Amino acid sequence: MYEFAVTPAVTQIRRRGVAITEVAPESLGAELELEAGDRVVRVNGRTVRDYLDFRFQTGGETELTLDVLKPSGEEWQLEIERDEGEDFGVTFEHIVPRQCANECLFCFCKGNPPDARPALFFRDEDVRLSFLYGNYTTLSSITEDEMRRVVEQRLSPQYVSVHATDLKVRAYLLGVDEERADISAKMRRMMDAGVEIHAQVVLCPGINDGEILGRTIRDLAAEYPRVRSVAIVPLGLTRYNTDERLTPVTPEWCREIIKEVSAAQRPLRAELGTNFAFLGDEIYLRAGLAVPGRRHYGDYPQIEDGVGMVRSFYEEFAKLRRRLARRPARDAARLRGSVLTGTLFAPVLEDLIGGLNEQTGSRLKVVAVENKYFGPEIVVAGLITGSCVLASRQALEGDFVILPQTAHKSDEPVMLDGMRLDELERQLGLPVHALDLEGFARMFAGG
Repeated sequence: MYEFAVTPAVTQIRRRGVAITEVAPESLGAELELEAGDRVVRVNGRTVRDYLDFRFQTGGETELTLDVLKPSGEEWQLEIERDEGEDFGVTFEHIVPRQCANECLFCFCKGNPPDARPALFFRDEDVRLSFLYGNYTTLSSITEDEMRRVVEQRLSPQYVSVHATDLKVRAYLLGVDEERADISAKMRRMMDAGVEIHAQVVLCPGINDGEILGRTIRDLAAEYPRVRSVAIVPLGLTRYNTDERLTPVTPEWCREIIKEVSAAQRPLRAELGTNFAFLGDEIYLRAGLAVPGRRHYGDYPQIEDGVGMVRSFYEEFAKLRRRLARRPARDAARLRGSVLTGTLFAPVLEDLIGGLNEQTGSRLKVVAVENKYFGPEIVVAGLITGSCVLASRQALEGDFVILPQTAHKSDEPVMLDGMRLDELERQLGLPVHALDLEGFARMFAGG
């Protein structure tokens, strides 16, 4: 069990520590009389900057001293004895991301329309978010304090945008000098501390492809398994990217990249037991070629970067059809609507939905939505906007519309152009459902 003492003291309210946003009923936090709005400022005398600090400093400890700042300015000191592994039952405020200090040649933020939501212009560069959510950082401006935190708290894995191991090329791509571009010592320090790294290469035709790409793969593979994988994804150019140094991605270029990387994968597979360097799905689809099989991707180390996502979708869709074969949906013919996706994935989805319609009697139509907001070079489903959907309304059929769940914010039903889903529904005159494959499957289960 635990004991605590409250030492009241009036202090000036300051933005110190990390704010509590919710306390679960009957939890340890509730018994300590912690409330939403309280700020934990120290644990055992050590400063708390965010909930990662709180988690690290309380982990495994059964005797704790918490300094808590109340909204009134009163400061409590709680002396606690808790059971091993006992959770506090508190939720903390989100981490405020650190701003990126680079001027990357290909930065997608530079491709936003001038009137886009302000949040779309924010460029984060935060090792905490890399650990928590798989966000990529360049490490070019990581501070010593941040480096010590990664090492001490074992914030592993880290996702690092390497782009090129050739320093001149990397500096050119990031818009920094070569000294800042050189992160070899930083990566080595992390790896020596047991922090795993997943690397990313945003491939820009004529800049970091060809021999530069080959060298990058070889240099990173030499650090395997400390560098676990490399994701190679293509440059995305919107109609607002006007930098003449950037060349659009073409099917011919994609086919050449596939040929070169496939040749590099063979010796890696023989030596390391993994393909190690993985191409983004977009490269295969733009090339007009099938994505590799499941075994190619191993444990899908960088699926959130669009590497193996199509293959995984195939696998999950096949499971859905097998479930429906064992337990057919009731009255699936009632499911008559339009399933929206980007122009790149549309042919794949048309084949899958066509087979599902034949199997179940559903009447679903796949609609390829051209990206009017960013331009025709942007072909992925997650960047569909409300205005893009409205521009495709003549192609819609049925009683409802299904959007990819990734087409709106994870915490709010707002699309990239600021249109809310309820406003989209109003203008279309149809219900709009933002679903992942699991949500899509529930439509049939509830038939």
